Amino acid sequence: MAAATTVFWDNGGVILTNGWDRNGRRAVVDNFSLDWEDFADRHELMLNAFETGHATLDEYLQRVIFYRSRPFTPDDVKKFIFNLSQPLPESFEYFKKLAATKRYAMLALNNESREINEHRIRTFNLRKYFEAFLCSCYLGVRKPDEKIYRMALSLTQCPPDECVFVDDRGLNLEIPKELGMHTIQFKNVAQMREDLARYGVTAD
Repeated sequence: MAAATTVFWDNGGVILTNGWDRNGRRAVVDNFSLDWEDFADRHELMLNAFETGHATLDEYLQRVIFYRSRPFTPDDVKKFIFNLSQPLPESFEYFKKLAATKRYAMLALNNESREINEHRIRTFNLRKYFEAFLCSCYLGVRKPDEKIYRMALSLTQCPPDECVFVDDRGLNLEIPKELGMHTIQFKNVAQMREDLARYGVTAD
């Protein structure tokens, strides 16, 4: 087995909290006293456009929340959403140690809207650690669509058997595995460290 030279990372649920998941949406609904069913229906209709760069955060909020008058502003909601993003301390620290070795190409491969993604890049100084951000909002396609993984391999020109992809969701790992990439479903830091070491990726 070839030693891994490239590690693709899902950010949310692995090194950071999720940027805009069900729990985050529920927190917004509760904080701003919105109707969950209405919000959820509108979110589903906007999600693909939002995460593939075809709808801005302002456009998303207009369709999902501000289609009628509210006693709060879009900026209030955006601030709340951005504050949901936090590091997962143990895994983020290990991720930074791996990046510091300079032995592996480190690339983000995640589903995220442009504004939330770029907030997270700035806030957590992710440019220091990642060589590129292969995000759905830039590539125009979301995991688990096969196209995003093929694009990642084409853009990096890395042989699949030299790639490892770490994600917390099993569905997002099925196609990369079929394409010949090594895959790790993140559960905890100790398990991730052990699985990475199996492919020759260590911080030692």
